Amino acid sequence: MFTKSALYYDVIYSFKDYQAETHRLLELIGDHLLSGGDRLLDVACGTGKHLQLLKEKFEVEGLDLSPELLKIARGRTPDVPYHHADMMDFDLGREFDIVTCLFSSIGYAKTLENLNRAVKCMANHLLAGGILVIEPWFTPDSWNVGGVHANFIDEPELKIARINTSSIEGRLSYFDFHYLIGTPEGVEYFIERHELGLFEMEEMYEALKGSGLEVTYDEKGLTGRGLYIGRKPK
Repeated sequence: MFTKSALYYDVIYSFKDYQAETHRLLELIGDHLLSGGDRLLDVACGTGKHLQLLKEKFEVEGLDLSPELLKIARGRTPDVPYHHADMMDFDLGREFDIVTCLFSSIGYAKTLENLNRAVKCMANHLLAGGILVIEPWFTPDSWNVGGVHANFIDEPELKIARINTSSIEGRLSYFDFHYLIGTPEGVEYFIERHELGLFEMEEMYEALKGSGLEVTYDEKGLTGRGLYIGRKPK
C-alpha cells in the first residue's frame, strides 16, 4: 500500500483538519495523562502531519510500516526520529508518556489476534500513568457495504480522481482505490487495495484491558469515529 499513492496522500486528505484534531487530542491528554512527562510516540504516523503540530508540546517520535510515507514525514520534520516498523511487532527499547494510533490505522491489524498483538505492543511502550490513544475503524454493524465513494482534486497542474466501493468478507472490510492522476507529464491509472478489520467495541475494550490498561471511551473522538483511551496504572 501507498507505494504509488504516497506522493499524493496529503493533497487527497487535505480536507482533514489536523489543527482541530490536535487541539482536541491535547484536551484529552490533559484530562487523562498521569505520568507527568512529555514523550509521545505516534504509531502509524503516516506523513507526520499530526507530529508536526504535536512536537510544539511534546518530545515526539513516529513509527510507520510504509517507507514511502516515512520519507515524506522525514522531509516535513527532519528533527523528529522516525522508525520503520510494524505496529504489531516493534520494540524501541524505551517507554513513552503517550502512544497514539490515529486515523483508524488500527484497522490494518485485520484480525482479532493481530489487534491484541498491536495493542499489547503499544501498551508495553507506556510509562506508568501514561496513556494509549486509539482512533478505531468501523464496527461490523456500521460498515456500509456497497457504498460508493470518491475524492477529486482539481489543481492547475494536478488532477486526481480516486473512486472506490466498499466490500466485506467475514470480519474484513476491503476496498480497491481506483486512481486516475493527471500531471503535465501525462495521465497514470493504478489500483490500490486496502483491507481493514471490523472490530466490535467490546473487542476493542478487551484488547486494552487485556494489556493491563484502564479504559475510557470518548464517543466523539477526533473525527466522529470515537476514541479509546487506555491508561497504564501507576
